[in-house]
Amino acid sequence: MISAVRRSSARSFPKFSYLAPNRYASTTGHNSLTESNHFEGVRRSYSAIGSIFTSESEADHISKPPKSPFDPLDTFLRRHVGPTNGDIKEMLGHCKVSSLEELTAACIPESLRTRRPLELEPEPSPQVGEAALMKQVLKIARKNTLFKNYIGMGYHNTSMPLVIKRKVFENPAWYTQYTPYQPEISQGRLEALLNFQTMVMDLTGMDVANASLLDEATAAAEAVQIALSQAKGKASENVVFVDAGCHPQIIAVIKTRAESLGIRVVVDDCEHYDLETNRNELFCAVVQNPMTDGRIVDYGTFVKKVHSLPRQPLVACGTDLLFCTLFKPPSEYDMDIAFGTAQRFGVPLGYGGPHAAFFAVKEKLKRKLPGRIVGVSKDKDGRRALRLALQSREQHIRRERATSNICTSQALLAIINSLYAVYHGPESLKAIAYRVHCLTAIVAQGLRQLGHSIKNEDYFDTLAVDLCFPAEQLVQAAEENGINVRKISVRTVGVSLDETVSKNDILALLRVFATASLRERYVTSFDSRESLTRRMPPLKELRESVMTAVDKHLSSENPKFARKSAFLTQPVFNQYHTETEMLRYIHELQCRDSSLCNAMMPLGSCTMKLNAALEMVPLSWAEFNALHPFVPEHQVRGYKSMLQELEYAIGEITGFDAVTLQPNSGAQGEYTGLRLIKAYHDSRGDQHRDICLIPVSAHGTNPASAVMAGMRVVPIRCDMSNGTLDEDDLKAKIEKHSRELAAIMITYPSTFGVFEDGIARICQWIHEAGGQVYLDGANMNAQIGLVRPGEIGMDVCHVNLHKTFCIPHGGGGPGMGPVACKAHLAPFLPTHPMVRTGGEQGIGPVSASPFGSGSILTISWSYIRLMGSDGLTKASQIALLNANYMLRRLSGHYPILFMNPKGYAAHEFILDIRGFSKTAGIEAVDIAKRLQDYGLHAPTMSWPVNNTLMIEPTESESRPELDRYCDALISIRQEIREIEEGKQPRGNNLLTNAPHPITSISSNSWDFPYSRERASYPAKWLESRKFWPVTARLDDVYGDRNLVCSSCSTPIQEFAQ
Repeated sequence: MISAVRRSSARSFPKFSYLAPNRYASTTGHNSLTESNHFEGVRRSYSAIGSIFTSESEADHISKPPKSPFDPLDTFLRRHVGPTNGDIKEMLGHCKVSSLEELTAACIPESLRTRRPLELEPEPSPQVGEAALMKQVLKIARKNTLFKNYIGMGYHNTSMPLVIKRKVFENPAWYTQYTPYQPEISQGRLEALLNFQTMVMDLTGMDVANASLLDEATAAAEAVQIALSQAKGKASENVVFVDAGCHPQIIAVIKTRAESLGIRVVVDDCEHYDLETNRNELFCAVVQNPMTDGRIVDYGTFVKKVHSLPRQPLVACGTDLLFCTLFKPPSEYDMDIAFGTAQRFGVPLGYGGPHAAFFAVKEKLKRKLPGRIVGVSKDKDGRRALRLALQSREQHIRRERATSNICTSQALLAIINSLYAVYHGPESLKAIAYRVHCLTAIVAQGLRQLGHSIKNEDYFDTLAVDLCFPAEQLVQAAEENGINVRKISVRTVGVSLDETVSKNDILALLRVFATASLRERYVTSFDSRESLTRRMPPLKELRESVMTAVDKHLSSENPKFARKSAFLTQPVFNQYHTETEMLRYIHELQCRDSSLCNAMMPLGSCTMKLNAALEMVPLSWAEFNALHPFVPEHQVRGYKSMLQELEYAIGEITGFDAVTLQPNSGAQGEYTGLRLIKAYHDSRGDQHRDICLIPVSAHGTNPASAVMAGMRVVPIRCDMSNGTLDEDDLKAKIEKHSRELAAIMITYPSTFGVFEDGIARICQWIHEAGGQVYLDGANMNAQIGLVRPGEIGMDVCHVNLHKTFCIPHGGGGPGMGPVACKAHLAPFLPTHPMVRTGGEQGIGPVSASPFGSGSILTISWSYIRLMGSDGLTKASQIALLNANYMLRRLSGHYPILFMNPKGYAAHEFILDIRGFSKTAGIEAVDIAKRLQDYGLHAPTMSWPVNNTLMIEPTESESRPELDRYCDALISIRQEIREIEEGKQPRGNNLLTNAPHPITSISSNSWDFPYSRERASYPAKWLESRKFWPVTARLDDVYGDRNLVCSSCSTPIQEFAQ
């Protein structure tokens, strides 16, 4: 995190000249905020609030001819924004306004509008062209230095099969999908995620696995929270034991989470720690196998001792999936929980992410699993189908009583991991693991012959090497030869091998160890070739000397560590091993899923906007995706400058003084922001401030995050007549809890889709009572360039980069939730054990990597750079226009639940479906399913108000697409009217029977009171553009009562039981 900054610094940003250098200066953890960063003047006049154009007519234009022949023709705004100039004019007319500025004024209270335009580039600054930006990104990429990495610590080089790279990683049909809450049009990714769960369950030997978590370190922290919820009896304190052999980032994140929950963390060596020391307080033990230094440990005796303690503690084991193909999995040591990262199964290093963590448990813990679970169920016709299972345990249902605040997972990465396993199959995975282990043994033997010693006798892919000279000399020599190794101590280094290591790589590595000491450098400087030849052990002899020992070590006759159980025996892992077959399998899965490639996805509060190709292209470049997160800073100068610029932009957009990029999701951002607030109160001696006020309309992650941050949640009522906070209830709660008040969490615009005019007043009340104001930034897309949260009284917020700033949803992840805050909270920004970052009094890390999912931050950087200040502001205004245009078109057919006093919504609005329950027996879910017959994805369903639909079209959708969606909803309203008029029966009609998959349409029997044509082709456009749901409506109750979370022997092509 490049967090706190000095306005007095004259340092400017590298090659991102549009940034104001007096606003931010890079600190990268080396300095801290010493004064508040307020703008000291505005560089251009701003006569009309929010106006960014020279005339009204120009303000409403997206596409304009260049003013100069030197201006680029490939500017991006007109590619990103959906409506044309003519459309905008007509849509404004529908909204009863004459300009975008007039619409903005109607939507947003004037008192909240920013008086200062965005300052993201110097004046004058025409929009950058796409080709020019691509050249700039390439230039930045070349500032990153590609070395051969042997650092390890849970991050490994890997080879993504090109068929997966081309057909999934770079394919918008996969990365623009939404979370599969509509299973009938999500069977492809559900199948891939079920394969992921099966892969994890088989390799770890555990009973149930989820569909991924954010990263390995936070997965370990989730394990501790599960153990706490399961602990038997009460104790004077809660103690968790963490083995010192765990990765440093895992230990640090566990400590961060434990601190806010009042848990004492004991870090020690499990082989020597006396469990009797805390026998009555211990509720959990966290270990790792193999350990961070490569050691393999037999945990059998340790686990038995832990389980025998009074509170029946759980034991969680971090492990490596490739390791588990050859060595005993966690289940064979009777572990309760297994976790880790699946990154080395085909996902690039990506400077720390995004990577899918895995998490698996014993059967007894399945209802405590954090994150999402894919389960096997059936549809109403009895055919096999998949769905998200046990959703009642998720945070959006249980709120402050949830086990976890997890919302976003790493679905896209988990899909890649599962396809990697499908493509290779069990035998090839074992072959990869065997090769890695053999190469590690060869290196170990070579290092011994060079006079070094190997600390860990039993290992898989990682060696802890005791040197006969200082480790710093080895690290320096390695770097001079384009190699990174891990410095463990003064005379010890770590070396981790992976599937990409070649014979030449081994030679280069041994050569460094042979010549790294100052003495050897001096000797070889006279006759380097002959001296090196004398010292270097021949690889052929090394191979012959270790192969017998390796085979014996892995023999099933060796009961100590060798794995005996079979894994991945299901057909899906044993039949797609040629590229042709794999290509067709991936394509078959893709065709079963709806994405932005098929139609708009107007999910309220989810902002499913364009993920432009130019923004995505750099993710495939090795200069961005092949960098280890713990490499020296001077090797990532390109990343450093890009992240500095992104932090500046986020701060400028939000009006805050400091930013951290570390949180790996919006929910993690919530947790981080609340921890900053708690740390601030504690630093002032106000440890008693632990009450967090949260509106009942808030996202479910809000109360769950508050509890995780050590706060008590007090709900605030909402006025259901207008969608605003109940200010009387709020004032009463503030007065009641004034001494204990820590914070209020507010979403703005509200989750009801309205800009509340009392928000500044509410901030003032909270501050007067000694509290802080947290903004949930989920709806930031409605306010960029129009409202700055930092100017209206907010203290801290998170920003969903996977919503507002174009990181794709990926079918349920990845995501990013950077946190921006005021100067007084900046000293508490999160730190990291491996990279200097954060504030001087910073809380511990909240993610495994210091910059979260580093590689996808390039997407948001590119989007901001392409759009510029004017473009970003225009995007917000078009988001308001698209929403209010749809509202106007639908208001005569459906009740609109909330609007402001002028009759306008923000960037989203709510259709009230509740009345149809009485008049036609129709619920919101019926409309959602019927939309699938129109080839469309449903809006957000039954949230924030039960039995409603919340629509957010975003600025990227064109008017024809908006009209198509409105036409579908209007047509469905007519179908409801037929039920109300008795023309269609209740309970057996087009809606209650929806969706109608092709298997139903082509069935020999048809017992419905409507035609097949009307069921499947209810609109004319479907004759040329039809996306079919794959299954009939799913049986949710059956799937939860009969939980199956792994692939069965039935292939995806066969749905019949």
